[in-house]
Amino acid sequence: MSLNVQGAGVPSDQAATPSGVPPGEHGAASHAGFWTLALGSVGVVYGDIGTSVIYAFREAMHAAEAAHGEVMREDVISIISLILWTLTIIVTLKYVVILLRADNNGEGGTLSLMALASRTMGKSAPIVFLLGVAGAALFYGDAVITPAISVLSAVEGLKLVTPHFDSYVIPITIAIITALFLVQRYGTARVASLFGPITAVWFIVMTIGGFTHIADDPGIFAALNPYHAVRYIVTNGYTGLIVIGAVFLSVTGAEALYADLGHFGRKPIQAAWLGFVFPALAANYLGQGALVLAKPEAVANPFFLLFPEWAVLPVVILATMATVIAAQAVITGAFSMTRQAIQLKLLPRMDIAHTSEQHAGQIYMPQVNSLLMVAVLLLVILFGSSSRLATAYGISVTAEMVITACLAFIVVWRFWRWPIWVSALLIAPFLIIDLVFLGANLIKITEGGWVPLLIAFSIMLIMRSWVRGTKILFDKSRRNDVPLVELVKNLEKSSVVRVPGTAVFLTSDPETAPSSLLHSLKHYRVLHQKNVLLTVISANVPRIDDAERVRIEPVNDSFTRVFMTFGYMETPNVPRALGLCRKQGWKYDIMSTSFFLSRRSIKPANDRIFSRLQDKLFIKLAINASDATEYFHIPTGRVVEIGTQMTI
Repeated sequence: MSLNVQGAGVPSDQAATPSGVPPGEHGAASHAGFWTLALGSVGVVYGDIGTSVIYAFREAMHAAEAAHGEVMREDVISIISLILWTLTIIVTLKYVVILLRADNNGEGGTLSLMALASRTMGKSAPIVFLLGVAGAALFYGDAVITPAISVLSAVEGLKLVTPHFDSYVIPITIAIITALFLVQRYGTARVASLFGPITAVWFIVMTIGGFTHIADDPGIFAALNPYHAVRYIVTNGYTGLIVIGAVFLSVTGAEALYADLGHFGRKPIQAAWLGFVFPALAANYLGQGALVLAKPEAVANPFFLLFPEWAVLPVVILATMATVIAAQAVITGAFSMTRQAIQLKLLPRMDIAHTSEQHAGQIYMPQVNSLLMVAVLLLVILFGSSSRLATAYGISVTAEMVITACLAFIVVWRFWRWPIWVSALLIAPFLIIDLVFLGANLIKITEGGWVPLLIAFSIMLIMRSWVRGTKILFDKSRRNDVPLVELVKNLEKSSVVRVPGTAVFLTSDPETAPSSLLHSLKHYRVLHQKNVLLTVISANVPRIDDAERVRIEPVNDSFTRVFMTFGYMETPNVPRALGLCRKQGWKYDIMSTSFFLSRRSIKPANDRIFSRLQDKLFIKLAINASDATEYFHIPTGRVVEIGTQMTI
């Protein structure tokens, strides 16, 4: 394994402003039209929550109908009320109004929130770190289930066109999902411009479908009164919990609001939700409720039955396109989350390919893509229907929302410096609601809810093993460390042969001599005229300006320390960053520079079962980690690797 050279964070003066609002929206709205960004957010940010109308009300009504044996008027009104107020409280208030202001230099998401919270917690930072890791791991459970349930629910609409399509639902779903993952390598730059318009058409169509049926029973407007939602929860006991678990399907994708903050900016996302997306969702759910009140048999598939028979097939096709877009947003989010985790040293290096010259955030990670595709296809085959998959959905998302609320409290209290009681009053209501939803979804563990928990546990075990293994190796390597200053003094007195050129030694500890340097002296008995100890630092901010990228510290005429900082949303490019050294007076010529890396052969040495399992997992991860040469974009013809053996 190549030496891990990702280091600690950066000074706090590079943090976001205390208000949490990125100055000037960090250029998002200034470099593109406001409404263009708002339209783009409709496709990327709201694609998932926009397709939940297909199955959320249906699954909640099926749960209530199973308990009461029939479709009851009060059930319909109460469930629509629960959905509308869940959208209002969780999405509008928690995410759109509050969390979008808690940005990390313009970036959002669980890891960004963790980075903000960890800066202010001192000795309690490990707790924040653990919450962030858990939240990131739970995200992957969502990333696996969302494409499966979204595409499957849309294709199931074909059964309303003709029952003969029933046996083709699974094969068609598998074909669509497979094609979706296979085209990831070509990037989404060309089709991304279509996401917003297609999803906008989808919202318009759902609005029309809902409005045309509200008149079927205007009594559905009673659902606007939160009394019906509260009364249903209080009076229905266990059945109420089951229904709440299904109602939560209506806010699938709410985390994308925060995670995609850096792509579109706060104000365009807020405008799209308040002015377009939320009204469309409310109209459609009210229409579905009125339709079922007027025709109880429509509960079988209320969304598609909103439309006349001649329109069902076009709507199914449009729904399939919308769900593919929703799945694309989650896949892209998984790529982005993985890159952040790598930069924060939670995962080993992986291959990252940039698919757009204009948009740095559009990346493709083949290993992540392949694992996601296999997992999604397995879920489709094992569960076989969106209704069965609905039982597996919700646990990972609700647990992630609980973690987000906890981290948000820390940010409001310690980072924004609000009084603790004000912070508690602000966040506690959301945390209580999130905990209620989590409890309701935990009921579904035996019915399929174990799937996202298993995925999250596996990811946490991988992250834990990687963090633990890298720390053990670092601690062991320090036992034989030679202070750099001491080595430099000894070399000044020695008659070691000097050769022309520059040698760059990558190291995570600039105070000690890297093992690649020591082994080079031991075996080759020569030293380059210029020697650079390069430390690559992973900052806890998304991006670093080029003016702050490189810092040079001369040691003597032969040795120089270079510190190179990259944000966790950036892919390190060492040669390009070294080129910035010219502005500081250091001459860099790639053709006369050699890069020295350490390649370690690791063997397990722990006898305890769980520790040995983590050791073996770490070794497996290290073996399959992306080569440091490729990860840091170092020309392969300029690299020398020196191997060592270590036990862990």
